[in-house]
Amino acid sequence: MRKMKAIEVKQAGGPLEVVERDVPEAGEGHVRIRIQACGICHSDMLTKEGAWPGLTYPRVPGHEIAGVIDSVGADVDGWQVGQRVGVGWHGGHCGKCEHCRQGDFVLCKYALIPGISYDGGYAEYMVAPVEALARIPDDLSDVDAAPLLCAGITTFNALRNSGARGGDVVAILGIGGLGHLGVQFARKMGFRTVAIARGQDKAPLAEQLGAHHYIDSKAENVAEKLQALGGAKLILATVTSGKAMSAALGGLGLNGKMMMVGISEEPVEVPIAQFIMGRNSVQGWPSGTSADSQDTLAFSALSGVKPMIEKFPLADAAQAYDRMMSGHARFRVVLTMG
Repeated sequence: MRKMKAIEVKQAGGPLEVVERDVPEAGEGHVRIRIQACGICHSDMLTKEGAWPGLTYPRVPGHEIAGVIDSVGADVDGWQVGQRVGVGWHGGHCGKCEHCRQGDFVLCKYALIPGISYDGGYAEYMVAPVEALARIPDDLSDVDAAPLLCAGITTFNALRNSGARGGDVVAILGIGGLGHLGVQFARKMGFRTVAIARGQDKAPLAEQLGAHHYIDSKAENVAEKLQALGGAKLILATVTSGKAMSAALGGLGLNGKMMMVGISEEPVEVPIAQFIMGRNSVQGWPSGTSADSQDTLAFSALSGVKPMIEKFPLADAAQAYDRMMSGHARFRVVLTMG
């Protein structure tokens, strides 16, 4: 039996450890992927800390996976050995629950998540069901593709489902791991793009990413600044602060909407009169299916959207994870298999 290196968590709260495992076999309806790169996402703490119900250990984390099909199981059509593929948060669905019957596969009641439901991408090989696969364009590198399978799809899919049209004022609240991609997508989609972050030191980055306007939320009133631009058709909230989201709501224009993709334990306070008279709304948005991931990758390759990344070898996964959790990474951390 061939061996591989993997990073596993043996118990909730345990360390990320380098181990040697047997290379897994692809079962019916599955493929085996030789992993080239895997992004490290904040959601990986759900696996490391045991914060997801029903988690079993040991478990290999990782749901931002880019690689090549290495082996194909029985009853697999349309996928061949040698194809470049990615796997994101959507790692499979039942196809039978009410959500699946309505086509909302990402909201499947029995959804599978790589690195949580089964072993993920902190390894040299993994096995995934075919419904989780997304094709990677030839002109997109593995290290760039990996973060697009979570942070990328989350922002891209929210923007394209927001109802905003080319020329509309679209504000990206926060320009971190999610937001720095959101700004790029918004600009490439033809929106009048506004980047919002704390401090004037972020202004050059916002301009570099393609923002037409920058608002320093530390020194300026975000709502007033957005209204001076005509009011936002959309505010894409990527921050993890309900207070910051609440402060921006006054910047919505007529029929304006805030879409929340950043998670905060703080509630968002809605100005009711404004929402009634301006027909405003607030909506949450989960990432998307593997088909949405494939669209994200294709659009990124076409338009030149790329994540800003820091690369670490697989063996340094614990250090890379700590770097991500520190909040100092600019902006996505990616493991390479070498």
